[in-house]
Amino acid sequence: MEKDIGKIKKNENTDIIVRIDDFGGKVGLTIREYVSGEKYTGFTKSGTRISAENFREFKRIINSVDENELETMPAETKKFKKQGKKQKTLEKEDKEESEEIKNNVEETEEKIEEENF
Repeated sequence: MEKDIGKIKKNENTDIIVRIDDFGGKVGLTIREYVSGEKYTGFTKSGTRISAENFREFKRIINSVDENELETMPAETKKFKKQGKKQKTLEKEDKEESEEIKNNVEETEEKIEEENF
């Protein structure tokens, strides 16, 4: 049994399909990406399945989302992305600095060995 409930356009080549289906003898709600491309058209591995037993809890959670919060998310998301980029930059700088220190230590050790001979 398969019953498509709806679809949401994700981008030019991808839709998100919501359907009720029977997988392995168990009914549930499946939310999966469906791509249309030159090389492949069909469902991808991306998505999730909510069992019939968990559907009420899933519905309760979805219904608890305040749509006004979604409107404010982009600014907050940008802030977190910016913080993430800063963190990655700092981590990269730390790694480069550590490499430089390591190289300096190795050079110093080599000079000491040469002087001792």
